[in-house]
Amino acid sequence: MSTEAKPVAALAAKGGSFLIESRTPEEVFTPEDLSEEQLQMAAAVAQFARDEVLPRTADIEAKKAGAVPGLLRKAAELGFTAMDIPEEYGGLGLDKTTSSLVTEHISIQASFSTAYGAHVGIGTLPLVWYGTEEQKKRYLPRLASAELIGAYALSEATSGSDAMNIRARATLAADGASYTLNGEKMWITNGGTAGLYTVFAKIDGEKFSAFLVERDTPGLTVGAEEHKMGIRGSSTCALVLQDCKIPAANLLGEAGKGHHIAFNVLNMGRLKLGVACIGGARLAISHMVRYAKERKAFGKSIAEFGLVQRKIAASATRMYAAESMTYRTLGMIDASLAQLGDESGRSSRDVQKRIEEYAVECSILKVYDSEMISLVVDELVATMGGYGFVEEYPAERFYRDARINRIFEGTNEINRMIITGWLMKRAMAGELPLLKAIKALMDEVMQPPSFDEGEGSDEKLAREGEILAAVKKIALFAAGVASQRYMAGLQDQQEIMADLADIIAQVYALESALLRARKLASAGKGAASPAAAMTGLLADESMGLAEQAARRVLAASAEGDELRTQLAILRRLARFVPEDTVKLSRTIAQHCIRAERYPLSLV
Repeated sequence: MSTEAKPVAALAAKGGSFLIESRTPEEVFTPEDLSEEQLQMAAAVAQFARDEVLPRTADIEAKKAGAVPGLLRKAAELGFTAMDIPEEYGGLGLDKTTSSLVTEHISIQASFSTAYGAHVGIGTLPLVWYGTEEQKKRYLPRLASAELIGAYALSEATSGSDAMNIRARATLAADGASYTLNGEKMWITNGGTAGLYTVFAKIDGEKFSAFLVERDTPGLTVGAEEHKMGIRGSSTCALVLQDCKIPAANLLGEAGKGHHIAFNVLNMGRLKLGVACIGGARLAISHMVRYAKERKAFGKSIAEFGLVQRKIAASATRMYAAESMTYRTLGMIDASLAQLGDESGRSSRDVQKRIEEYAVECSILKVYDSEMISLVVDELVATMGGYGFVEEYPAERFYRDARINRIFEGTNEINRMIITGWLMKRAMAGELPLLKAIKALMDEVMQPPSFDEGEGSDEKLAREGEILAAVKKIALFAAGVASQRYMAGLQDQQEIMADLADIIAQVYALESALLRARKLASAGKGAASPAAAMTGLLADESMGLAEQAARRVLAASAEGDELRTQLAILRRLARFVPEDTVKLSRTIAQHCIRAERYPLSLV
């Protein structure tokens, strides 16, 4: 497989800067910027998923012996498991955009997607980034070929989201030659099929560290398969470590620095999870549209009914926003990594720091994309009615499978804390001029309101641009009010932190959608593209969600006359001219119905 596919250059904007800066369409990467080589690769992956993975769904879901490992090895023969592994260790060393394209288009069967994602992501990246030369040479070629399947063992029964509170212990032998591990790990994806586990434990109960443990290591016991609500075909097991002795050379990274491995790998894991949700949602929308066209009621296709069209349009619009944000983020990451030179000249630590720069964007994608696919599969079941509720049709499986995405890679609740907390932390450290922007906005809103509507704007999607500017101001205003009220104690106000995170996510979603729509329009594709209609629908939705969340923040941060003044300011900020969303929904749905799928699909 060619390794030459490189994304169009994008601006390596500072992480989180979307909240306080404006971008132009030319500065962001969109799916339409993918190269011909990248599109060819995506098509090859999509064909593999259609021809090899989907036909084996029954075997996968029944956990037929060898079904998933066999498919992983077939994927490996085509290079699909080697994207993020450097060439010198048997990989392809591709950019993050291209490797994410593979993840997106292979992710149409959730159980297999889960196994694949765990293997190529959290099962492999710890070694790529933190392994010694000897560790990389020993394991990475076998992971690239799927001879070994990788797994990541962090969670425990008493420490899921609270990862630093693990109880597993590691004890260094007196001669320094080996470690002995004791403890139990829970919810390990690929647990029953993996040959190599990245296991987290505390040396002497204190130093949080990571270790490489092979499956046949004495003292390691793999528990029984969990019987799950969804992703039933993926392996999920507990691991029991009882006097499990491994060479000291199997320590991954530095002793006591395992949290760097855990959290840096999860940033990429969150992004790739978002990408996988896009792949699954794309297929679900196709099923929705095709069923709606075929199903007859009251003498006509149900695709002609307005409320069915609203379901299709809502699904496509959320998909459009998710896709726009995701590839924008990938473009920034690749642009930042490109500044380090080619792969041979990059240190692993530099790569991690460049990706960590976009931690807030990765958490936004994890939350938004996982909730997007939940909406899409719910609308699929609703569109199919009774047929959507029985196992004979795939909608029932889609519905069950989608729920795990809001739990994987840190729950959506934890990621909402990360979004707001990360931004405020960077602001307090002076790494992002967020406090300055909040102060400027607070000074502005305390001035008497001006009702001068101005001359208007001839910029494409001007109304949507005005709404975006207003939602940014709402985000800053709500953050300013909450910060003034709670100061350093804001981090303990989880409900407020979550509401702020949702407003911030709406900013990133709407801006990404708007920039992409403007880019398409500038390329002469505006009239033929549903992007403008989807951006219009998203704008009205974003304003509604932002205003509602801001009201909750204000009500929790003030009372009496102060609250009434703040609510008056919010009403001023949230004033906008609504679009005819009924017309927009019908327009979007018609694009989907004609295409019989999500209408901006390039493969």
